[in-house]
Order: sequence, then structure tokens, then C-alpha cells
Amino acid sequence: MSNASIVTPQEWETARQELLVKEKAHTRAGDALAAERRRMPRMPVDTSYAFEGPNGPASLLDLFEGRSQLIVYRFFFEPGVGTWPEGGCVGCSLMADQDAHPAHLNARGITFAYVSRAPQAEIARLKERMGWDVPWYTLTDSFDADFGVDEWHGTNVFLREGEQVFRTYFVNGRGDEALGSTFSYLDVAPFGRQEEWEESPAGTPQSPTYRWWRRHDEYGTEAGKWDDTLDRVLGAGEQKRA
Repeated sequence: MSNASIVTPQEWETARQELLVKEKAHTRAGDALAAERRRMPRMPVDTSYAFEGPNGPASLLDLFEGRSQLIVYRFFFEPGVGTWPEGGCVGCSLMADQDAHPAHLNARGITFAYVSRAPQAEIARLKERMGWDVPWYTLTDSFDADFGVDEWHGTNVFLREGEQVFRTYFVNGRGDEALGSTFSYLDVAPFGRQEEWEESPAGTPQSPTYRWWRRHDEYGTEAGKWDDTLDRVLGAGEQKRA
């Protein structure tokens, strides 16, 4: 048993409401940070980095898979780490277990991928064992050193404009611990959640709040049409956001 006090339901609700004020302030501060993050300066990436993928050689542009935004997590799976070759870094593996289904990020024009030093045969085996469904590439050059992930895990974010790639954001350490959900990745992406309530730079693509949501196997299908009966429920939730 903890040393927390035992109270009546009314006293508990009072304490919850007092804490809720602070939690809402924390959420609003997170929204403001995400808005500032979307205004980070961009760094051109002019080096032609090379990777190995399940289908052979791949460039950094290839990792985008035709989308405009790319989030890359450096997964430590290589000789000398963890229980190689049976498994990779336990912390990276925990991160991978909590990563949301990539279809939701894909729907917002984002590709999420892992990069490691392990060869593709070992990556394929581990993906099969763990049930992970994220594109995973083998590092072949200085990409990890150049982007701060040669000695420690980290997440790099990129934006593509035509053939030009820009680095827009980087987080590592405990900052990585907060990632994993669809929304946490959207909040570090160049265009954010792309919903109308967000405070974003002019020209950022945006759509009505919530209405892009689908079950992960229904994006772009007849079954994936928005159910208008949800507008009332989600509209009520939007009012509570304030």
C-alpha cells in the first residue's frame, strides 16, 4: 500500500479536477511545442546515402516510398549488440513493439522506417519472429554517424520536395521514449497532424479534424468511407478539447 490518503468520491473528484487543470496546461504546451517544431529551419541533405532493402539497393529518396515525409528510427541490430544474431537491442525492440500501425502515418503522407547495420537476411528473420511490419533497411555508409545515431538510438525526420531532401527534426534519449503512437509521430513530422485546429505555417496541408481516420486496412477502399454518424460523437469530443 502507498502512503496516499484515502478520500471520499467527492474529494477524489476534486483532486482529479485540480490535476486536470495542470494536465490540460501540459497538453497545450505540447501543442505549442509541436507548432514551433513545424517551424524549425530545414537542413538540405546533399549526400547520396545508400542502403540495402529487401528488394536490393535503395537511396534515401527511395525510403520515402513516394511520400513527402520520412521518419527514420535507428534500430541497433548488429554484431556486438544484445543477443546478436538472435535479437537486437532490448530497448529498440521495446520501441518497435509499441510502434503504431504504419498505415495511419502513410495516410498523412509519412513513411516510417528502421535502419540498422544487420544484413537483410537477419532483419527479415527478426521481423518474422517479432511480427513487426515496418520497412527496415541496412546501413551501408556514414548515414548513422552523419545524423547522430552511430552510438545511440535516435529518430530523424526528413521532408522531400521533388528530388531534394531536407532534415527537419531529430530526437533521441528520453525524447524517443515518448514516441510510438500515431499522434506522437505526427507531432514531430513537418506537416504535423494536418488537422484544421493546428497552428501551422501557411501552405501546410490540413483537413477537417478527425475525418481522415480509418481502420488500418480501409484506407483508400470502399469500406473506408467516413461514417457521418461519427461527426456528432467526435464533434462533442472536439468541444471538450478546449
